[in-house]
Amino acid sequence: MRELMLVRHGETEWSRSGRHTGLTDIPLTPDGEAQAKAVADLLAGRGFGLALISPLTRARHTAELAGITGGRLEPDLVEWDYGGYEGITTDEIRSTVPGWSLWRDGVIPGDAAHPGESVADVGRRVDRVLDRVRPVLERGEDAVLVAHGHLLRVLTARWLGLPPEDGRLFRLETARLSTLGYEREQPVLLGWNVT
Repeated sequence: MRELMLVRHGETEWSRSGRHTGLTDIPLTPDGEAQAKAVADLLAGRGFGLALISPLTRARHTAELAGITGGRLEPDLVEWDYGGYEGITTDEIRSTVPGWSLWRDGVIPGDAAHPGESVADVGRRVDRVLDRVRPVLERGEDAVLVAHGHLLRVLTARWLGLPPEDGRLFRLETARLSTLGYEREQPVLLGWNVT
């Protein structure tokens, strides 16, 4: 069918509270586990020529609960490194940087574990992932990626030929299924935020 399925990980404590969760490796909540199991119904009967999964626990556990087998861990699928904004909500950031937008203003440097990353950096990572996916789709097989909200939004923008910062146009909830594909040879969005 030549479809690229995107699965955002299930809910975590930080996603529920709106904290920026980049490289901090935290588990799914019980609700997040239930969400991930529900994705299995949406993927039932699908075969994938390629399954790539972020190495972070919340994505790996989501893939397992969603019944995605044979997946390979892909470091380029880790979430945006939020640097000094890791673990902080947008409202907290805006208390010191009025009107702040991740997509426009980016992040500040953090500690050695969270140095920070620009939207262009994330765009380069997802471009590498798409370079691995396209040959699979060209063979007529489907692919699935299990990763994170902001990263998958940037990836969607890049799939559609948009600049990375246009990921801001695609709101993505936890444990949702989205589908990218083609209309003839044109990359298109086939489905978004499906439950």
